Amino acid sequence: MKNPLWTKVSWALYDWANSAFATTVMAGFFPLFFKSYWANPDQPAQSTFYLGLANSLASIIIAAVAPFLGAMADQGGTKKKFLLTFTFLGIVMTGGLRLLEQGLWQMAILFFLLANIGWSGANIFYDALLPDVASKKDTDFVSSLGYALGYIGGGLLFLLNVVMYLKFQTFGFSDAASSIKFSFLSVALWWAVFSIPLWIYVKEPKSSHKLGFYVMIQRGWSQLKHTLKDLGHYRIVMLFLLAYWLYIDGVDTIVRMAVDYGKSLHFSDSTLISALLLVQFVAFPAALAYSWVASKLGTKNAVLTGIIGYIFITFFGYFMKLEWHFFFLAVLVGIFQGGIQALSRSLYSRIIPIDKSAEFFGFYNMLGKFAAVLGPFLMGLVTVLSGNARLGILSILLLFISGGIVLWKVDIKKGEQLVEQSLTFTQTEE
Repeated sequence: MKNPLWTKVSWALYDWANSAFATTVMAGFFPLFFKSYWANPDQPAQSTFYLGLANSLASIIIAAVAPFLGAMADQGGTKKKFLLTFTFLGIVMTGGLRLLEQGLWQMAILFFLLANIGWSGANIFYDALLPDVASKKDTDFVSSLGYALGYIGGGLLFLLNVVMYLKFQTFGFSDAASSIKFSFLSVALWWAVFSIPLWIYVKEPKSSHKLGFYVMIQRGWSQLKHTLKDLGHYRIVMLFLLAYWLYIDGVDTIVRMAVDYGKSLHFSDSTLISALLLVQFVAFPAALAYSWVASKLGTKNAVLTGIIGYIFITFFGYFMKLEWHFFFLAVLVGIFQGGIQALSRSLYSRIIPIDKSAEFFGFYNMLGKFAAVLGPFLMGLVTVLSGNARLGILSILLLFISGGIVLWKVDIKKGEQLVEQSLTFTQTEE
């Protein structure tokens, strides 16, 4: 498969486009604004419950339907159409947050829930297009380019929105609330504009049959049932998914719990926010550099190196005491996070059936939605039993070590050979 460089860049630009939602909305301003503006600021526990419920519902809905939607898209050759549909939902709902007045917490939760579903659902089909865009030889680079652009794109818009929030009068806003509401609109526009190259330049292989929506549902369901029945034949894929779930759970736990852990050590809010921004800009060159590391060590070994890096990060977190330690930790996370995510996606794309890529990336994203389940539980349990938050952080080592051991046993070369044999057989049948 030989696609021009611009096609690969156009695919990767979607990461630049949708990462703005992850940084500015999910991680940044929505939780803050929901508590202080839309919900009752005098009942923080209640608003935390509603926010957590919205996040959980979005994850459960996408996790439940992802493999089925992927199987439908494979049958009809409609990955781009599904991607467009979910992206449109995410953009409209994100922009709609700009219109909600103070106190409308029910509408804010509904809009955020639907925007989250749009963002998560679109990612399934975006990832599934990777085998169509990149050849086996350049999969590592293209996947890494996507994550790199995602970090820098999401980071740049988040930085601009933070500055607008802190200096709202300079930007012509009457108050901080107006600047935050405008930031939601800016994310929607950013997401829409930078998605355009993918729609124009990325071509999806056309299905040999034009299928109606009802037929796609029937065939998608049939394909999914057949795959679930034959999972034993996909032992290498399932072993990889188990490894991925374990170590990515550790990665997500470190990311999600870092600020909370920093607060427990009495670090200032400015330090924590600055460190979050630092991660974005370190991860940009690091993700690209990681594709070079993969070319020297091999993709699987590069992912294992990233796991070792996170083991060191976990140890360092245990001993962390000063605020500059937190910045150092942010640099380390930035170095390894983008690389381990990008190369995991690349590695997975090599061992799955190409004609079922959307369905199998549905399984991949389903596990991603259930990541950071074991980690926070381990941290909480160990912290409660020991009375020591530092020992709680150290417990995450179990996820990285077990995930690394399982990944070590995954025979990637054999998985690639099975995919090639399957592709040859399919072409012969045709």
